[in-house]
Formats: sequence, C-alpha cells, structure tokens
Amino acid sequence: MTAELDCVRARRLLVDDHRGRLDSPTAAVLASHLDGCAECSREDAVERVLTEQLEQKLPQHAAPLALKRRLAASIPAARRARPEPARGAGRRWVLAATAAAALVAGGVPLLLWLAAPNTPRALTAEAVNDHLRILARARPLDVETGDVHQVRPWFAGRLDFAPVIAFGGDAEFPLRGSTVEYFLDRRAAVVVYGRRLHTITLLVFRADALPWPRGAGAAATRERGFNVRLWRANGLGYALVSDLDAAELARLAARLGG
Repeated sequence: MTAELDCVRARRLLVDDHRGRLDSPTAAVLASHLDGCAECSREDAVERVLTEQLEQKLPQHAAPLALKRRLAASIPAARRARPEPARGAGRRWVLAATAAAALVAGGVPLLLWLAAPNTPRALTAEAVNDHLRILARARPLDVETGDVHQVRPWFAGRLDFAPVIAFGGDAEFPLRGSTVEYFLDRRAAVVVYGRRLHTITLLVFRADALPWPRGAGAAATRERGFNVRLWRANGLGYALVSDLDAAELARLAARLGG
C-alpha cells in the first residue's frame, strides 16, 4: 500500500475497514486520508450508519460457540489489540451516537453476517440489503457504462473468481454499470441494470457453503417490498433484486440464465 490514497481507492476500502479486514499499515493510511478529506469522511460515516441500520432489519441469531472460537482465532492479535484510529471529532460523534442508538434498540448483531447464512431467508435479506446500499450511495457505481465488454474486464483482480455475466443489456433492460460489494463474508460482483425509473441489482458471488437454491430455474421470493430472484450456476450464486414488477424481473432473470 502506498503512503497516500486517492478518494476512489479510499472508498473501496471502507467496507473492508468496517469489517476489520485491513492490515494495520493500510488502516492507518486510510485513517490519515479520512482525517484530511471531508467528503470521504462523510461517505465513511454514512456507510457505517447504513450498515448498522440494515443489520438491525435482519432477524437476530446467536452465534454458535464454535463459530465464536473460530472468529477469535482468525483475528490477528495485533488487530485485536490495536485501538481504533482517531478520525476527527465529527466522525467520532456520529459513530458514538449511532452506536448508542443501536444499543438502545437492542444491539447490532456484530456476528450476524457470519452466523445467519444457514437460512434462505437470511440470504434473501442480505441481497435486499446490498440493493439498498447501492440505492443509498451518491455514486453507487465504480464503472458507469452500458458496454458489458468494459464491465467484465474491470472485475479482474478485484474478485477471487471470474463472474459470468450472460446478458449485456438491451433497450428494455439497459446496462448501467458495475461495482464490487460484500455478500455476507465474501466479495460479490455487482452489475446494475435499469428499467424505466427502476434500478435492478444483480449480485454474483461464490456459492460454496451457502444454502443457495439448486436446479434449472430461479427461486422467486419477495422481501420488504422488493422482488428477488435467486439461482445457482457453475458454483456461483446469483441474486437479482428490484422493486420492478415480478413478471418483468423474471424476464431479465431468464436473459441472465436464471
């Protein structure tokens, strides 16, 4: 990691930082950037609040003791001992206020994203959460293009798998662009399509160890007012989410291979 970060690279590290995945030098460089960049600092605060609010919408699950022990063993001692770096009084106030609100509301399930993926309902809820995260961001996409030949190569080096995107958009469902997001404990390719004024989010990720639907067709469900289509192909999980009419979403899913 270089001594300095630009805003684009800094914002890509925010989720990793929130989930404790950055090594100490990288976290320190990010903290320094956030101290000196008001815009990225606001983005960081908004991202943290959004994550906490989304997590509170999911059902609460107690983490099994074996999982807690595996998590404790997987966190480096230096990371556990390192204090949270100072990132400005304004940010500390925002984080303290949201943490207090979470405690009053019953506590944010910090291990939920690892403890809950045993149920299809939790997977559907996570897909909707990722869709809401895209909708909430001022600049939701890293690549804004309708050309799938620009989208596919962009994922190289940013994921530990090659996402298969079978549909490059058309006049009915134009391609808008792409980014990378987390789906539970793994990175996911995010491809966004449009339909009139509707936003449609496609998530593609490794499906190993997840109870993802199997079979030739997509599983259709509805969560918090959003229609969701789930399917699996060649070891990858696919989630398609939108407030679009269910029949129209099914047409897009069919073009994507679902």
